[in-house]
Amino acid sequence: MDGVPQNCDIERRIFLIRGQRVMLDVDLGVLYGVETRTLNQAVGRHIERFPDDFMFKLARYEIRNISQVVICSKNYTNIRHSRNVLAFTEYGVAMLSSILRCPRAIQVNIQIMRTFGRLRAIIYANKELSRRLDELEGKYDAQFKTVFDAIRELMAPPKEAPKRIGFQPPGPISSLKPGPTPRTNGHARG
Repeated sequence: MDGVPQNCDIERRIFLIRGQRVMLDVDLGVLYGVETRTLNQAVGRHIERFPDDFMFKLARYEIRNISQVVICSKNYTNIRHSRNVLAFTEYGVAMLSSILRCPRAIQVNIQIMRTFGRLRAIIYANKELSRRLDELEGKYDAQFKTVFDAIRELMAPPKEAPKRIGFQPPGPISSLKPGPTPRTNGHARG
């Protein structure tokens, strides 16, 4: 890699470990154009500049997880057998530029900082969009509930009229015609 790396080259080298976006020493060595061993020696000489929130050593299971996730690459072939893999947070990467004094390190560091900033903006935009969607959903739920209730009411079959109590003649009432009146022989019952 002769020139300054592009954002996409840097983005694929950023991992989420322990809830933080980090870059591994092996990747930083490749980007800066130095051997990983040289980079780690420089960090060791200035260890006071790298507190835990700037840099941390990966545990064995973290190394194993990364080696399983990362597509086979010559940069990651030895990581599985490494005992000392360092992960640098955004602050740690910024601090590296102060101990690696070469023009390439400065240019690469600028690109890395831009990439971290861009990722932060994307994450913030997604959180903001999610918050606004939740807000709109809550706001319009009540209005849509009214609309949906009205639609359900229109779709429901008509309710039958309550049945009347008492004798119901068969058929409609209008079809009943007065029939002959029963005659009596003049004998009254009594």
